[in-house]
Amino acid sequence: MLPTFVIGFREGLEAALIVGIIASFLGQQGRRDALKKVWLGVAVAVAICVAVAIALQVYSSDLPQKQQEQLETVVGVIAVLMVSYMVLWMKRHSRDLRKDLEGAAGRALSEGSASALVLMAFLAVLREGFETAVFLLATFNESDNPAYGGTGAGLGILLAAVVGYGIYRGGVKLNLSRFFRATGVVLVLVAAGLVATALMTAAEGGWLEQGTRAFDLSWLVRPGTPASSVVTGVLGIQPYPDWTMVTGWLVYAVPMAAVVLWPARPRKARLPQPATD
Repeated sequence: MLPTFVIGFREGLEAALIVGIIASFLGQQGRRDALKKVWLGVAVAVAICVAVAIALQVYSSDLPQKQQEQLETVVGVIAVLMVSYMVLWMKRHSRDLRKDLEGAAGRALSEGSASALVLMAFLAVLREGFETAVFLLATFNESDNPAYGGTGAGLGILLAAVVGYGIYRGGVKLNLSRFFRATGVVLVLVAAGLVATALMTAAEGGWLEQGTRAFDLSWLVRPGTPASSVVTGVLGIQPYPDWTMVTGWLVYAVPMAAVVLWPARPRKARLPQPATD
């Protein structure tokens, strides 16, 4: 439940932040007409993402075993790429996210068009929803209890929606830089687990040679136990990992965690240009 809760909360909060900031700005400007269109766009984006998630799950469940392993490998790789891009992008932009969004919203309204804001909210929810669907599908594939993981994802998304509404109403303040750094570390560990799992399913699907067993962790990773849920679900560690899986986990996790934890440099303010005659 923990990894899916973090995924649902983190991805949901990114969309909720963008939508909440846009909605708050439109409310301050008295543009209730545009605000209604924003909520409609959000609802349509959510419906599309749910349909895509269901379609992916149904399609994967009907495949033969070998092809299921291959599809899980592809989904896992896509999920790792998505979360890597998202973590790095948010590390760079979280400090000035509100200011940048409000600046873009102000420019759109000054040009007499609120359609850009509606599209911005729609695409934010659609993008994060697609990422969530792929990431959760990859996580469910390695979970022993999909219903338990689904509950965690649902709770995370619900909490993100509550925080987003609080931002819209003006009652919630977050240090986005610190928040996304902390959750970024968790997501890096989850993604590293997906790297190891993708290497395992690639071998089971016939795309890679099976590596030599590295460790016997059956004493720690016992199916059905809380320790197994954390170690396998969060870190992606299997009872009998091979050296390919261990190497993949370390090669991804160590540099990505270092990048996330490295202190961000503040943006340099532009110096005023001297007046010319």
